[in-house]
Amino acid sequence: MESLYLLIPLSLVLAFVIGGIFWWATRNGQFDDMEGPAHRILMDDDKPKDAKDETPRRD
Repeated sequence: MESLYLLIPLSLVLAFVIGGIFWWATRNGQFDDMEGPAHRILMDDDKPKDAKDETPRRD
């Protein structure tokens, strides 16, 4: 029973912290575009570069 005096307030504080982090993330746009990165991977340009376009490196 004595442990409940510690665990109940601790769980309430933890719930408010998690809720605050979630609220902060939604206000800062973390969940605005969930499908955009997945579509950008599919639209990636995988064409090889021409040999003419590459300049030789000088070390």
